[in-house]
Amino acid sequence: MVKVRQDAWSHEDDLLLAETVLRHVREGSTQLNAFDEVGDKLNRTSAACGFRWNAEVRRKYDSAIDLAKRQRKEKKRALAAQTKNRKQPVISLSSVYDTKGNDSENRSALIENSPITLDRVIHYLKDLKKDYNDSNQSKLTLEEAQKENALLKDHISDLEKQLEKTEEKLATIQEDYQTFVQIMDRARKMTVLDDQGAMKAPAFRMDKNGNLEQLAHESSS
Repeated sequence: MVKVRQDAWSHEDDLLLAETVLRHVREGSTQLNAFDEVGDKLNRTSAACGFRWNAEVRRKYDSAIDLAKRQRKEKKRALAAQTKNRKQPVISLSSVYDTKGNDSENRSALIENSPITLDRVIHYLKDLKKDYNDSNQSKLTLEEAQKENALLKDHISDLEKQLEKTEEKLATIQEDYQTFVQIMDRARKMTVLDDQGAMKAPAFRMDKNGNLEQLAHESSS
């Protein structure tokens, strides 16, 4: 049957188109399949449905489209996890302990899914003891590092105190030096004054008119 419908799109038609496209997106199908389904229901061509979706309807459902895409991803992850669990082979205990990364969480999971044997329990306890010893060794290393850090802090404090005392001594030496310089300067000035004072004071005599006249110094013979 040829689809020749030409009437306008109603609100119900747009709603059907949106719901169908969103359902196909959630289920991991394509929009083309959604357009085909809507076209069959509304007696329209798939191209007409696609044009209506892209031109008018899509922009009204951007948030709903994003949500549908997230739901599709979550559904794919859930299906993948289920498939992985169904296909997961039975792992022997010996093969697991031959591989790396046999931590406590993996061992616990294996115990739950493996039959309990004496050898397996012994192996598990040995690994558990190793983890315990490694943990204690890490604690000891941490304690040693903390002690060394405390010693370094004390040493730094002592050095700071010594530096403070040294700075105080330096300041005292500088003050003493300034005082010494001042004393030497005063001593030098006093020496010059003493040399000048060693010269004989001038002698005077009074003449007949009552005037003072300086007497000449007699030269030493």
